[in-house]
Amino acid sequence: MKILVLFYSTYGHIYQMAKAVAEGASSIDNVSVDIKRVPETLSPEILSMMGALEAQKAFAEVPIAQVQDLAEYDAIIFGFATRFGGMAAQMKAFLDASGQLWAKGALIGKIGSVFTSTGTQHGGQEAAILSFYPFLLHHGMLIAGLPYSFAGQTTMAEISGGSPYGAATIVAGDGSRMPSENELDGARFQGRFVAEQIAKLQK
Repeated sequence: MKILVLFYSTYGHIYQMAKAVAEGASSIDNVSVDIKRVPETLSPEILSMMGALEAQKAFAEVPIAQVQDLAEYDAIIFGFATRFGGMAAQMKAFLDASGQLWAKGALIGKIGSVFTSTGTQHGGQEAAILSFYPFLLHHGMLIAGLPYSFAGQTTMAEISGGSPYGAATIVAGDGSRMPSENELDGARFQGRFVAEQIAKLQK
């Protein structure tokens, strides 16, 4: 069983979540997990002005995905930073190039799952994930979220990202907050949950 964790991260928050998702998925026997990133569309000059160039060095060695890679996996778990309640443009540009996969029905029956980040507590993390679902459905994929069996989803002990639609982290307006342990646990749970669903489908 093969799972791809495909992410776009500007400052590293989503990369941390992606690693946790992969950790959770890898905890299931006979599951192989790859982490890849979508191509950056901003120039180094713009990234430097944004203060992101240095942060991106942490995942510079992560392989860049090709669209055709998606067909090789039983499940794809997508992660991206939220932009005004929707997905980051870098992820959108990558997905917009998937028409040949759609024409071949190459992703039909595969599991799709989504995680994200927002700058604020009510910054659109649920809207971003929900707005991603049409892509999964147009490709005939099966959707897996973050069930309430993840107890951390109902915590009142801290401000924490996450919803039934998928794991999430809140990074603060200046990006200074990295994922909390509860948010990382949610990402691990989601990765494991997706892997468990693949195992059930392949029985």
